[in-house]
Amino acid sequence: MRNAFARELTRLAAADERVVLLMGDIGNRLFDDFKARFPERFFNCGVAEANMMSVAAGLALCGLRPVVYTIVPFVTTRCLEQIRVDVCYHHAPVVIVGVGGGLSYASLGATHQSCEDLGLLRMLPGVKIVCPGDATEVRLGLQRALAQDDPVYLRLGKKGEPAVHQDEPPFEIGRGIVLREGTEVTLLSTGNLLPTAVTVADRLQAQGRSVRLVSLHTVKPLDESLLQASFAAGRLVVTLEEHSVLGGLGGAVAEWLSEQTHLPARLLRIGTPDRFFHETGDQRYARQRLGLDAESVTQRILLALPENRGDRQESWQKSNRSEASDRCGTSASSGRPPGGALK
Repeated sequence: MRNAFARELTRLAAADERVVLLMGDIGNRLFDDFKARFPERFFNCGVAEANMMSVAAGLALCGLRPVVYTIVPFVTTRCLEQIRVDVCYHHAPVVIVGVGGGLSYASLGATHQSCEDLGLLRMLPGVKIVCPGDATEVRLGLQRALAQDDPVYLRLGKKGEPAVHQDEPPFEIGRGIVLREGTEVTLLSTGNLLPTAVTVADRLQAQGRSVRLVSLHTVKPLDESLLQASFAAGRLVVTLEEHSVLGGLGGAVAEWLSEQTHLPARLLRIGTPDRFFHETGDQRYARQRLGLDAESVTQRILLALPENRGDRQESWQKSNRSEASDRCGTSASSGRPPGGALK
């Protein structure tokens, strides 16, 4: 995703002299081409992200189109006050780009994991939140973000994500992309779990389930017409995200659903649990431990279907017993998180 972002940003900067890039000093060569072509429009602000965000707000209020780029925790939680007061309060058209969303940098530990950013930024008035699902959506999302007159948060993965779209789909902020139609389960995926969602949909269909697959790339504002149709027609609506089950896409959909009436489908939120991940490993390992791999997601969806809810209750009770046992056993005494808590 980040390579597609750098190429597209350079292309767009060639067409619009208002585009400027501000970057935290993350020490890679991703923007060498941009710097070579537009040296007067590139600002390495160092490891002073709060200051960088304030500078971007000032540039935006002077008529430029600043793009702020660094790793997600450093461009969101570290400078949340500046985003709130300097950017959002003034409706400054700053594009805030976070790379390494979710568990992309899981190998670097808790400081680089970002499973709270959507919840934090979603509460700020006026900001739009876009989580592209593959490189094609990154390019289209950046184009749309730079055309907005309000702040936009663009949450990227890292690198090596599989391509999902073979052709450019229609892409509008606030409108989901339906990848396939189905009548029983609607799977709403946001961000870099979209390739996993495709695999899950394939596995469910292989078991005779009719699955509607949607890339719901915009977490704010929600595509309410798509949600209305999904909850009215199917049996189960599933949100899938590499973010906490609190505050992100699942939280946003749950809030929306609480104000609706007479919608028959149930909601299942799948994301990271409400606890820190006290382990270190690559993204694939972290996803497996936290139940975000394709097999785990598939099984959770099957158990959540109405005819399997009894099996789901039994599975939940076994998980709770296992968690309690771990807390009383060697896992707790060794200082490691109990294994049952991560299943």
